[in-house]
Amino acid sequence: MKPFDKHDQDVAITSLLRRHGWEDGETLARQWLAGDGSDRRFCRVRREGASLLAVVPPIGNPAAMNEARSVYRIGRHLLRCGVAVPACYDFDENSGIVLCEDLGDRLLHAALPELDDTEKKRWYEGAIQALVRLQVLGREGFDPNWCWDTQRYDRQLMLQRESGYFRDAFCGSLLGIEDFASGLTAEFLQIADRAAAQPAHFLLHRDFQSRNLMLCDGRVRIIDFQGARLGPLGYDLASLLLDPYAALAPSLRAQLQAYYITTVSGYIPLDPHSFNEGYYYLFLQRNLQILGAFAFLSQQKGKVFFKDFLKPSLVSLADHLAGNQGDAFPCLRALLDECFPLLEQYLQWK
Repeated sequence: MKPFDKHDQDVAITSLLRRHGWEDGETLARQWLAGDGSDRRFCRVRREGASLLAVVPPIGNPAAMNEARSVYRIGRHLLRCGVAVPACYDFDENSGIVLCEDLGDRLLHAALPELDDTEKKRWYEGAIQALVRLQVLGREGFDPNWCWDTQRYDRQLMLQRESGYFRDAFCGSLLGIEDFASGLTAEFLQIADRAAAQPAHFLLHRDFQSRNLMLCDGRVRIIDFQGARLGPLGYDLASLLLDPYAALAPSLRAQLQAYYITTVSGYIPLDPHSFNEGYYYLFLQRNLQILGAFAFLSQQKGKVFFKDFLKPSLVSLADHLAGNQGDAFPCLRALLDECFPLLEQYLQWK
């Protein structure tokens, strides 16, 4: 069998459209859209009064094919659970293309400069309502075999892909730091142990932030959910509130954290003290992951958009460690002191 190519992808999109009732004889306009941090492409197909979106994985990438299957399977499950995700209509097994509902172009991130404080709070409360439904209702009947990456957010993932990612991609590759304090590994273990102690039988989005939330027909809709897996409640909230794209004010973060606890409590019993205690460490884990990811995407993948968010993410991590709880992590604090001037040099040089 010959390798799959872009012509084959076009044919597959046409076939999916036909199965959906959009015939070749109609006037259909195709518009190719760029992805964000992903290597996927997106094809918007329009006809009079309607549009659909084809999500197209990179050619010749087995992992991307597995990810595409997760988009379709998890997306259909979440929609059945009443979670605010786009409808996934059809899937082509040969190309990995998913045909789904087109939610338009209005990301929450893009809308933020237009919103006053009241409107911003209202949209974020809507995002929290959608998140809680995903986490609590979406776990019912969820099959971990649908996960393309790992089935759970656990201690091993934290150490390898979050604190380890921060150390290797951000500190090492981006900033050129070669020597690390002997106690740093123990501190990463302590953070991971505290985070992993949280109940982890909920559904985790794992990248719940303003560029994965769309404003469509007056409500918040969730996209890029293919990384969903079982995990703790607080991680997705941390993703939303520390989101460097949005730079939410500390006062709004506090209000939204309280609103989240109230919203979850409407579904399940929740002890606010225990939740907030674990949230501190999940916030740290997410912040470490962001810095590793932004370093990799900007340096290794050439996606310069992410470079602008390196410093805000580092400031966020330092601020989070500045309180009394941060006293337990002197090696990480010292490492951040080393990182700041090196990052300034990198940003000026680039």
